Amino acid sequence: MPGTRITDQQVTIYMKHRKRNSQVIAAAKAGISERSARRIDKLDEQPLSNKRQWRTRIDPLESIWDSIVVPLLQGDATLTPVGIFDHLCEFHTDKFNPSSRRTLERRIHKWRALYGSSKEVVFLQTHEYGLLGICDFTHVKSPVTIASEPLKHMLFHYRMPASGWAYAQVIYGGESFAAFSDGVQNAFKAAGGVPKEVRTDSLSAAYRNHTNDNDFTERFNELVIHYGFKATRNNRGIAHENGAIESPHGHLKSQLEQALKIRGSYDFQTREVYESFVADIVARRNRRVSDKYAVEQRQLHALPRTMSVNYTEHYLTVSRTSTISLKRVTYSVPSRLIGSRLLVRLYDNRLELRYGSDLVQTLARVYASKGCRARNISYLHVIDALVKKPLAFRYSQLRDDLLPSDNYKAIWEYVNTHLLADEASYYMVKLLHLAKQSGCERQLGRFVAVSITQRQLPAIRECEAQFLVIASNIPTIKIKQHSLSAYSSAYSHASRSPNTI
Repeated sequence: MPGTRITDQQVTIYMKHRKRNSQVIAAAKAGISERSARRIDKLDEQPLSNKRQWRTRIDPLESIWDSIVVPLLQGDATLTPVGIFDHLCEFHTDKFNPSSRRTLERRIHKWRALYGSSKEVVFLQTHEYGLLGICDFTHVKSPVTIASEPLKHMLFHYRMPASGWAYAQVIYGGESFAAFSDGVQNAFKAAGGVPKEVRTDSLSAAYRNHTNDNDFTERFNELVIHYGFKATRNNRGIAHENGAIESPHGHLKSQLEQALKIRGSYDFQTREVYESFVADIVARRNRRVSDKYAVEQRQLHALPRTMSVNYTEHYLTVSRTSTISLKRVTYSVPSRLIGSRLLVRLYDNRLELRYGSDLVQTLARVYASKGCRARNISYLHVIDALVKKPLAFRYSQLRDDLLPSDNYKAIWEYVNTHLLADEASYYMVKLLHLAKQSGCERQLGRFVAVSITQRQLPAIRECEAQFLVIASNIPTIKIKQHSLSAYSSAYSHASRSPNTI
């Protein structure tokens, strides 16, 4: 239309239709004349810009930009706009107005886009089925408790990025070789095979880290040879090189946290219950990639017939206190083993005690805090000896550790206050002995604890009557069932006797 300027939108529409239509049709669709279309094609007319090319006010950064800000940007590429802003507000208040913060941030961003140094680039990877498995440890921040006691733990996380199949295992210690070996072998077993390559970060449990070479530790090298995979690692200190596991770390922990909130409680009765809960979360995620996992599983190498060693061995002698000490932790063992020299196989979550080749006891592993000592004492191991000398209970160094729960600790506090010293020790030892005999430790402790809240301490005999079931010693009488032929023979003999009536 004569006298009407052609807008940028009309030019854009014209150029879009001009690619597949004639000049006349494209001009009609854009609402312009054929003459205007010819000028656009000949570049005689460009879209008019509404942006002005001049300033309407004085540049607020003119006095500081070239002399102060640019040298800072050139000197250190890690300086943030906030850091430079704070510097200007503190030392150049005569030249810089804090109200110009947004202008400063935009100018810094533009300068770095035009003159800044190169940035790191993330290269998306293509993963082949059966080629790669990635594993790493990650800390769990959810406040999980076991029987109301805080649980310090980590997760060993293994993932095959091609299919997205994953495995997670609860780890109670640090990033030790025992934890890594146990986790990766269980992951291989759960996956049904071994990938060609296993990638980690620079775990000190697997690498000596003296050089950038693959300087494996001796035990890790044995594990690699046993399963036949190629071990690789990312550059030290660069976690995002393992992006295929670092990002899933967050997704797994987020899903775990949400499941705990929906469950309504962070407390679990035992470690085994919590481990099962985590396994269910991972299985739920794996079901979503079951089709891809089925394809990848066919590409995995077969598992060896046996697992590799995932423990360390220690020879210890049981002391006369019926305890052993290992890794700054004191463990109680059955008193029948006092004086015996045991082979202790130390796993991440347990200890296996062997006398010769025979397994005699399995104990839950406890980790001591840095610079401290810890104990794992069970009254079940020593109560038979303690019941013979109950007065030793009061001043025993292991007294508080012998009490198995808060209920028993409350009972001891009550009897220690309301009974004579010897009577209190006698009562507590007899109660623990009854707990072992009856197998009703929790129920017995709750029964007595509830009673003392009512200021009524039940007698030991009363507890025995309620919780100790004594099997009656009824003799077994064997009755022989005679055959029918024997009865017939006896009857015929009686009928021939002259004394028969």
